[in-house]
Amino acid sequence: MKKIFLLSLLALLNLPFLQSINAEVKLPAIVSSNMVLQRNTTIKLWGWADANEKITIKTSWLKKAVKIKADNNGNWSIEVKTTNSKEPQTINIKSKTSKIKLENILFGEVWLCSGQSNMQMPVKGNDGQPTFGSVKAITKSNNSNLRLFNVEIFGSKTPLKDIEKYRAWQEATPESVSKFSAVAYFFGHQLQEILDVPVGLIHTSWGASTVQAWMSNDALSTYQKVNLDDVDITKKPNQIPTALFNAMINPLIPYTIKGALWYQGESNRKEPENYKKLFPAMVKDWRTHWNIGDFPFYYVQIAPFKYGGNNVFQPDENSAFIREAQLQCLDKIPNSGIAITLDLGDQYSIHPPKKKGVADRLLLNALNQTYGYKAVDGASPIFNTLLIKDGGIILNFKNAELGLYSYNELEGFEIAGDDKVFYPASAKIVQRKKVFVKSDKVPNPVAVRYAWRNWVEGTLLYDTNLLPASSFRTDDWNDATQFKK
Repeated sequence: MKKIFLLSLLALLNLPFLQSINAEVKLPAIVSSNMVLQRNTTIKLWGWADANEKITIKTSWLKKAVKIKADNNGNWSIEVKTTNSKEPQTINIKSKTSKIKLENILFGEVWLCSGQSNMQMPVKGNDGQPTFGSVKAITKSNNSNLRLFNVEIFGSKTPLKDIEKYRAWQEATPESVSKFSAVAYFFGHQLQEILDVPVGLIHTSWGASTVQAWMSNDALSTYQKVNLDDVDITKKPNQIPTALFNAMINPLIPYTIKGALWYQGESNRKEPENYKKLFPAMVKDWRTHWNIGDFPFYYVQIAPFKYGGNNVFQPDENSAFIREAQLQCLDKIPNSGIAITLDLGDQYSIHPPKKKGVADRLLLNALNQTYGYKAVDGASPIFNTLLIKDGGIILNFKNAELGLYSYNELEGFEIAGDDKVFYPASAKIVQRKKVFVKSDKVPNPVAVRYAWRNWVEGTLLYDTNLLPASSFRTDDWNDATQFKK
């Protein structure tokens, strides 16, 4: 009896060891049935197994099976070429102890969609905050060629190998679409129709998150000290440096993507100068980790919102400064594009309901720059140079090849002299491609500001494709003031 008891006890004590001997092949959450693999390129499949475990991978599109062996730590990965086929594919993975079959796989365009609450906001909207067009979009959303993967919110002090919480790859249906990112869905739905190929969307966002949370320790440490030893990861992980990169980005690498969409900035609006450094560094960080080159990166300039006040001019209170920083990042981030949303904001909601309008402008960038639709203009007019003339200032713009447009008389322009005091100014489009700004209160003007407020209303400036100009200033003053009656 004692002998039986001792043998049973030894078996229990060695259970973890026995389990490791017979461990099954494990795949990351992102690699599963129903996924979309980037078409016509080389992708990676990876996972875990016993140390030195022999694995055979047979795909429906390759003639020969691939044989690999896990390393001494049980890690394995393999590069596989994909095709342009639109037919559903399968992958069979076998080892001594495992037999995995992945089905209903498509080749197509894969986009990563990330940021904070305006990217996270679902098609169905939030409580008391609608998404315009949601009911129609959800009703017509059945599409087996559009696939959705959702990373649930989670933070970690250290980089994770796999995602802790997620909604696995699903075909687009009213149920799956209603809970998915509205900006991501509207982008992907239209891209799938236009290209007539499958599209896969990976959504990984968290409301109120800072850009610092989405950067790796190596990248962020260049700009600030990162020490999470005594940090409580359960308290606001969306604002803990590196926490979201560790838990919500790192586990997705090296899943091959075509490009990324980004909608974030509200949580960094009081540090525009710092954002100009951190945001491009984050993009470079992601590209370095993915190691597939400077993949397309299209992002949204935050929309106007009152932010508790509107008659402020200082960088830490006026969101026009962070909009300016985001616009300037366009020149700092290779292969990038920006969606200007000056006309899509909501005075009383930080989550404006016109999410399709945002997605449309991201899509225009992608079509023009990534997919070769050169006749599709995705670039908003951007202030370029000025000329002081006739007691006013003439403004010239880039990206206005066919000229400028406004629905009515232009509003939101201010002009200042050397005293740095800005007065309301009249503005009109001249020669169809320039704007002349003037005020009788400023006989010797030197600078102009446009829409330089938290909240912007009135008649805005567009190009002839109805893409709005960003708020801008021709000066670099941080001590300017506004004329008070």
